[in-house]
Amino acid sequence: MSLIEFKDVHKQFGEKKVLKGLNFTVDKGDIAVVMGPSGTGKSTVIKHIVGLLNPTSGDILVDGVSVQNCNEKELLELRKKIGFAFQFGALFDSMNIHDNIDFPLIEHTKLTPKQRDKKIDKSLEMVGLKPQEILKNYPHELSGGMQKRVAIARTIILEPDILLYDEPTSGLDPIASDLISRLIVKLRDELGITSIVISHDIQESFKIADQMIMLYDGKVLADDNPEFFKTTSNPIIRQFIDGISEL
Repeated sequence: MSLIEFKDVHKQFGEKKVLKGLNFTVDKGDIAVVMGPSGTGKSTVIKHIVGLLNPTSGDILVDGVSVQNCNEKELLELRKKIGFAFQFGALFDSMNIHDNIDFPLIEHTKLTPKQRDKKIDKSLEMVGLKPQEILKNYPHELSGGMQKRVAIARTIILEPDILLYDEPTSGLDPIASDLISRLIVKLRDELGITSIVISHDIQESFKIADQMIMLYDGKVLADDNPEFFKTTSNPIIRQFIDGISEL
């Protein structure tokens, strides 16, 4: 069952055409990795899914709902189903870890402090962190990998159906990158979360992907399973994958 669908999506900024007729679907419960050279529209794709951008033409459906045709109230309800894990975590430096994760609960729920604390502990445990050890810490006191896991804990606290990741392993060492990759798979397996991952990390992408979508010149060059990308002789795909893998 398709949860996300792009139907002939074009996006133009002034004279610059970024998306040139994107067509793809992502099934419920799958992890789809979107990759491609810089400037091919990867970040533009995820901004369309949450309605931060509207297409010049075409349609984006999320759970059967046309994103750009939502009114303000409908868009707010749709966004409650979607979590966004930013490239650099986007934690609030002035708040400790408890208050960072508590923030969306205060904004979007009517839970009591005790109920919120229980959800915070559960969310941190889900991402492999011990609440009692870090709740009073501030983001700068944690490693980069731990900050990203805290950011994911904050993202899943509202129990989204969809998670959008923007370069989740960027700037991390191989061990931390592997932890994040295993976490993305864990969230799919245990919570049924559908994920779209924007990534340049080819090796980690092969570990997590059910589906890989390569964008090139604003279009979908290939949309298939990881095995296809490992074995294809397409020269553009081979140059991208082999080149990145050798870095």
